[in-house]
Amino acid sequence: MKHDTVDLNSLFPGLIHQLLDPVFVVDRNGCIVFVSEACEAMFGYTAAEMIGQPVLGYLHPDDLERTQAVVRGVMSGQPHMNFENRYLHRDGRVVNVLWSARWLPEAQVRLAVARDVTSLRRADQIRDALYQISQSAHAAESLRALCQEIHRVIGGLFSSDALYLAFYDADNGQISYPYLSVRRGDSWVAGPLQDGTALAAVIRTGQPVLSVADPERPGLGLAPDELDEPVHNWLGVPLEARGRVLGAVVMESRALGERYSTEDRDLLQFVATQLATAVERKHAEDELRHMAHHDPLTGLTNRSLFRDRLETALRQARRQNVRLALLYLDLNGFKQVNDTRGHDRGDQLLCEVARRLERTTREADTVARMGGDEFTVLLNDVSDEAAARATLEKIRAALSAPLTLAGEPVRIDSAIGLALYPDDGDTAEALLRAADADMYQMKRDVAATAVAHQ
Repeated sequence: MKHDTVDLNSLFPGLIHQLLDPVFVVDRNGCIVFVSEACEAMFGYTAAEMIGQPVLGYLHPDDLERTQAVVRGVMSGQPHMNFENRYLHRDGRVVNVLWSARWLPEAQVRLAVARDVTSLRRADQIRDALYQISQSAHAAESLRALCQEIHRVIGGLFSSDALYLAFYDADNGQISYPYLSVRRGDSWVAGPLQDGTALAAVIRTGQPVLSVADPERPGLGLAPDELDEPVHNWLGVPLEARGRVLGAVVMESRALGERYSTEDRDLLQFVATQLATAVERKHAEDELRHMAHHDPLTGLTNRSLFRDRLETALRQARRQNVRLALLYLDLNGFKQVNDTRGHDRGDQLLCEVARRLERTTREADTVARMGGDEFTVLLNDVSDEAAARATLEKIRAALSAPLTLAGEPVRIDSAIGLALYPDDGDTAEALLRAADADMYQMKRDVAATAVAHQ
């Protein structure tokens, strides 16, 4: 379609050459009939490339509906000042534009002057992000909760990209990721830091890295020294506090052909610097909380936290009218291992018992060390006594499996007591007493049987 040239000088003599901001003239069909040369710096297209094209074809798709509503108002004779929307630059990045537009009935076109406010909006986003990170560092109850907020905040700065938070344990060379999706549940996925990757370069050097995403290994990136003509669709910056690298923040672009710039790198590094302080503080709080509620040797829930969880489980069982079971066990012959093989071997034995208990129970259950060689297991939502006893026997079999300490075989014997809610009690104290009594009854029965066979 041929478009008539619009002579702006005849409409606004001398004005058009004094404007540094881009000027657009669009016909009633929405096609560009004139654009000043200043548009190329804003959008990356020359005036010749844009003339004859639909102006809304350059618009960010999420802003289409509200922009069309404003356009209809302008064409009905209502000038509009300072309307802001987003356009897509030739290289794929988003440009925030502030418009003032009016309809010229004598020429049947609308005239608009644009101003690039991208840097202003970016500054607003950074300010808001830093404020939200600061707020979250104080409000989040755990490091996981803080990570969830970090995903949301940084996602607002790089909305179309994949975000990875990686935490590094220098003592064992492990890297871990707090996966927050429903599919992965609440688990942290951990493994050794893989050398020869862009992520390893960030962690080892403590410096930001621009590289290329590895489609086979999301989040890791290709080693930067292996690249000939990098497209820089992978960006990683270190999380560093007091000279120690805590991990990294990684962005991978999902947009085809999009490249990260040094400005993107500097922005993410600035945010990550603030973030590292918040992460370090929250990690320290989590460690203190863990130490207060867990056994320092085995890592299991301690007596105090177990009691809280038992009380909570009882309240839920009453509301939902379900059953739960409590197992109380201790190890036969543990004192002999301590006395004959030393406390180090005794500690190894307790840790192995803890791991076997964890492997033979469900994630919803709670395993605790009550002290010495005594352990408890809270079985939530059991169908009946038979199901509880089946778990008890499974634990007994797991504990009796062969064990080697310092190259010598050791046999673990255990006595396990069982108490059911509501059959054996409806309070934490009553259930603990019942399970403990059942355990000692089992010990007496075993002793009596041994005497009878002598």
